[in-house]
Amino acid sequence: MTETTLADVAAAAGVSVATASRAMSGRGDLAADTRRRVREAATALAYRRRSTRGGRPAASARLIDLVLGRFHNPWADEVTTGAHGAASARGYDLVLTEESDFPGDDWPVRIRRRGSAGVVLGLISPTATQVAGVREAGTPLVLLDPPAEGTHGLPSVRTTDTAGAAAAARHLAARGATRFVVLGGDPPFRYGRARRDGFVEELARHLPHAIVDAATSPWRAPAARDAALPLLRRREPGERIGVFAVSDELAAGVYAAAAIEGLRIPDDVLVVGFDDVRGARWLSPPLTTVRQPIRDMAAAAVDLLADAADGGAPALAPVTLPTTLVVRAST
Repeated sequence: MTETTLADVAAAAGVSVATASRAMSGRGDLAADTRRRVREAATALAYRRRSTRGGRPAASARLIDLVLGRFHNPWADEVTTGAHGAASARGYDLVLTEESDFPGDDWPVRIRRRGSAGVVLGLISPTATQVAGVREAGTPLVLLDPPAEGTHGLPSVRTTDTAGAAAAARHLAARGATRFVVLGGDPPFRYGRARRDGFVEELARHLPHAIVDAATSPWRAPAARDAALPLLRRREPGERIGVFAVSDELAAGVYAAAAIEGLRIPDDVLVVGFDDVRGARWLSPPLTTVRQPIRDMAAAAVDLLADAADGGAPALAPVTLPTTLVVRAST
């Protein structure tokens, strides 16, 4: 049987051989549709590209890509620190790659061009096309705290969101809250839903007749302040409101809402967050929160990739690291 050539792929895709070569190697500026058409033709014809100096190296570089939507926030700082430490310990360099919503931003192409040994995707749900583009180069991917349930069969690292929220519910009940508020995030990512539901379900087990008000907010403190204000205004004299926010950022917004209403934390309002990012302990009063081991999670994701590069078996079940309730002055 005659082996499929690049010329066959080019003819099937309706492009020149040079264009097909650029599409397959990830080089050059090509329209996304052209690149997709060439790859689909290559798949249909079972074309196997030989490694060349211009394509992905025959042996992967000692690089691991960390792909995040944003790098300038406390969560990303923790992830970068944990991933960098683990990569260095395994003899890899860490490359920071920012995802963008612009159509021309094709991070899988850049990763294939570098010949990275693996990719950590933090808080990102890759498209099927992006996954296929990276897998085509034989590059393993690991999802760190995936925001959606569907993972394209990729290994993932996450934390005990439901159990952590349940611990927050038990704590607020024990601290004497008489009415409760749960503040969820919008968009309703997987981990936000798990935290909200874990809190509500655990509280119902301990205080089945408790009043629980719920609201959602974009994942920013100013929006959380606006969402929390009408709920705090329902407070009756003598009530202690127990608020669980599904992130520390949202909890900071609750602090601002309490200040506007002249309510004292923790005398009038008890507040628990989730994450334990650096700023949680610098709020006034310091925030009680559910700590997820963000650095350890990032390190575990890098270790999965390094193990795969060393010929280890891929992780089939999600790697889940435990949360810890950190009690501070807000409760």
